[in-house]
Amino acid sequence: MEEKKVNKTASNRLDRTLVWKQKLVRFSKDYMIVIALLIAVVIFSLASKYFLTANNLLTILLQSTTVAIVAIGQAYVVLGGNLDLSLGQNVCLSCFVSAILIKSYGVNPWIGLLAGFLCATLIGLINGIMVAYIQIPTFIATLGMMNICTGMAKIISHAATFSGMPKEISFLGRGYLFGVIPVSVVIMLGLYIIMGLVASKSVLGRYIYSIGASREAAFYSGIKVKLYTLLTFVIAGAAAGISSIVLLSRLDAATTSSGDAYEFDAVIGCVLGGISMSGGKGKLSQALLGVVFLMVFFNGMTQLNVNAFYQEVIKGFVLILAIAIDVMRNRVKN
Repeated sequence: MEEKKVNKTASNRLDRTLVWKQKLVRFSKDYMIVIALLIAVVIFSLASKYFLTANNLLTILLQSTTVAIVAIGQAYVVLGGNLDLSLGQNVCLSCFVSAILIKSYGVNPWIGLLAGFLCATLIGLINGIMVAYIQIPTFIATLGMMNICTGMAKIISHAATFSGMPKEISFLGRGYLFGVIPVSVVIMLGLYIIMGLVASKSVLGRYIYSIGASREAAFYSGIKVKLYTLLTFVIAGAAAGISSIVLLSRLDAATTSSGDAYEFDAVIGCVLGGISMSGGKGKLSQALLGVVFLMVFFNGMTQLNVNAFYQEVIKGFVLILAIAIDVMRNRVKN
């Protein structure tokens, strides 16, 4: 009898421990990034009198838009259990495609932007075919594509800068609604609302989550795993294309540094926000919060005159830390 009581007490303690662990995992996934963002804002506001000014907050928002749009595509790929390392250079190449058509060939600006968007989407399609159908490991396929995009951007541009885009497209990156709200922020938020609903409410979204959680289980459930994996990369390519349009119109130029390291910023944003690198877990809105935190963090360091080279080192540590947190979170859950 006494032994049964001891076993029951031990079982209750184990159950309570598991409940607290599950609560900790849920809290870290859903709210930690919000708390981290608030703490960062408070610290940088106290450290620099220029941080919490309207101009600086607007700068953070504008810097966040193009990376956050890329993060939509990266989030879909990661939720499906993969990773796209070519997104940043995809943005760069697409910027050049649009800029060269507009400046060198006199193509209608809107057709030029459409061509850049289609170029980016095609790159996403090729990535999807390589990963889903040819079954090249995602890291190798997208890393190779990243180098192809880098080389192609330099070949078609001769590593030159193309600037002075037509005024009719400038409002996409530099325009304001009612003189207050940046058009690029409206585009970004609109995309997050639409793609967030697709991820959470549509059949496509449910299938992507299922594939990310377990490809084998999804396959035996009758889901066309290859097709939906392909679609995640197409979505990522399309997101890179939209980001290139906003970036080109905001900078009024295409340079070889356009979209530089966007793929890594997007990954950091996704993981910091709570989207698991193992796939199948997380919300799209969390990627936006992660990107905003990243921009706030590095803008704050710039305000404090931290050397740009040191910032690159810190960014690497942040990426490793974010992945480590995700691994530990999954370990605790399991």
